[in-house]
Amino acid sequence: MIEGRPSRTAARVALRRAAHQLVDTPSVLEDPLALAVIEPEHAARLRRDGHAFERSGLDSYLRAFMAVRSRFAEDELTAAARRGARQYVLLGAGLDTFAYRNPHAAVRVFEVDHPATQEWKRRRLREGGIPIPDSLTFVPVDFERQTLGDELARAGLDRGAPTLFAMLGVVPYLTPEALDGTWTYVASGAHGSGIVFDYSIPPASMSAAQRAVFDVMAARVAGAGEPWKTTLDPARLAVRLRSLGFVETEDLDGEAINARYFHERADGLRVGGATHLVSART
Repeated sequence: MIEGRPSRTAARVALRRAAHQLVDTPSVLEDPLALAVIEPEHAARLRRDGHAFERSGLDSYLRAFMAVRSRFAEDELTAAARRGARQYVLLGAGLDTFAYRNPHAAVRVFEVDHPATQEWKRRRLREGGIPIPDSLTFVPVDFERQTLGDELARAGLDRGAPTLFAMLGVVPYLTPEALDGTWTYVASGAHGSGIVFDYSIPPASMSAAQRAVFDVMAARVAGAGEPWKTTLDPARLAVRLRSLGFVETEDLDGEAINARYFHERADGLRVGGATHLVSART
């Protein structure tokens, strides 16, 4: 992202989650705060036309994926909370609204993001009339100058307690080294901790149609000053996660995501085939 400015891609993601509430029935992700957290003029435009910010036929797939990855993470948190997890760390939280509608009374949420993006979010919360719950801790981190572990420790994260981490829309923007460091940090935590993230397979593994979509999207985010840096091979990823100590891993490709969350929808809403959702637990 551009230094000193909030993430432009975070804004686009929030617009798609908000549009999902208006144009897709039934909703995959029920988010009553999605419209309140975005810029009011954007919310008003979406209420007039839920497709107002769409550019091409790709947008329904993107809208579906932005919604379903949040739903997947929240489903995984529900399962983790039943197993005793009491902390949820959102890495690159953007305008995610989970912390403000958290149904788990015993779960503390830590939102980690770049300081500029987090200050923008806090302004949007104030202007949107969304109160900040006592169960939320903001953790601003400039990864060029600070480390995740140090800042979470200062924020009060209990490393002795099982914790679920979520990286939604984050993996493509990290270097492989930074990504591996994050996995290592999560795996070194309390037994029963876990992580949820999404990723794209390498372009060389894609079909011609998938590669064409990938190239268009890569150009878009690069034009916004936030270029993609990492794709992952599913087989190599599984080996690496096991080597770090993740003993239970689920990796859903597009077909599996559609079967679980978009089965027999009358509107045909679905995700593309090159994206994956992963849940891994120590």
